[in-house]
Amino acid sequence: MQMNADARQDFALAFLSILFEGAPFILLGTLISGFIDIYLPAGTMDRFLPKNRNLAVLVSGLLGAVFPVCECAVVPVIRRLVGKGLPLGCALSYMLAAPIVNPITALSTWKAFQGQAPWAMTGGRMLLGYLIAVGVGLIVSRIAMRRVLRKSLADSIENKSYTTHKTDEPHSCCGHDHPHDHDHSHSHEKADDSRLIAAMRSAQKDFVDVGVYFTIGVAITALFNTGIAPGAIWLDSLAGNPAAAPAALMALAFILSLCSTSDAFIAATLAKFTWSAKLAFLVFGPMLDVKLIFLYQSVLRRKFIMVMALSVFAFIWVVAVAWETWFGKVVLP
Repeated sequence: MQMNADARQDFALAFLSILFEGAPFILLGTLISGFIDIYLPAGTMDRFLPKNRNLAVLVSGLLGAVFPVCECAVVPVIRRLVGKGLPLGCALSYMLAAPIVNPITALSTWKAFQGQAPWAMTGGRMLLGYLIAVGVGLIVSRIAMRRVLRKSLADSIENKSYTTHKTDEPHSCCGHDHPHDHDHSHSHEKADDSRLIAAMRSAQKDFVDVGVYFTIGVAITALFNTGIAPGAIWLDSLAGNPAAAPAALMALAFILSLCSTSDAFIAATLAKFTWSAKLAFLVFGPMLDVKLIFLYQSVLRRKFIMVMALSVFAFIWVVAVAWETWFGKVVLP
């Protein structure tokens, strides 16, 4: 009975710690998404990106250096940007790259790996993360939107596009002078207040929608962390296997669902594992973990998420195994 009580207490502590760690980023992301929804005109992002589709995806993968957000905060932001007309390939490129290709993650990785080739690990993590994100973006840019996005979101985007097209004509003035400047400015203030309220309501809706998926993911993560992960002695037996080690650490990253700004400090302690296996841990985790699978479902189709997850896993595994096979002794552990 005591064990059950201890297990429940461990679960509660793990659940709350992960929830409180991720919730502020969810709140930040949904606040940004709410203001984007109300204040950002449709098509604004297109004006900042190159006209060439492929080049736009390449640039989008670097936006995390300018707008650094973690994996929890980026999903609701992407949801709004796609609704505002950001090309889907660019959106996914930014979504996958931003948690890795940003100065905060780079600094934490460099700090965590002091004495373990920090520049090589930091540079390798950012480069591999960028290449995977851009690769996914280039592929998605050639796929129909409805095969990638949730039906409700795709319908909403198409309806907005149709409405904008129907109403996109210049509004003529009534032809009379407007001497009542005071009334005019007062109406502008009321309009600004109403837009602020609308932005907050939009953020509140996003927070509830995304928060449900996030909470489910956190609960599953806490169950694994208090049940399987602490007793995962089998990890040590796989550390010396060049093929199994990267897969094992990617599975661990998926289960632990660590934040990209702090996961390097965990990876640095995995002394028995090779450099390439740790790199796989640090690249796969910010792109796909238990909580992200549920978060992605607020934007993407389940089938696409599954295909993307397996493809990213396979690509990182191939890179890690190839590095260990051909260049394993280039970077000292």
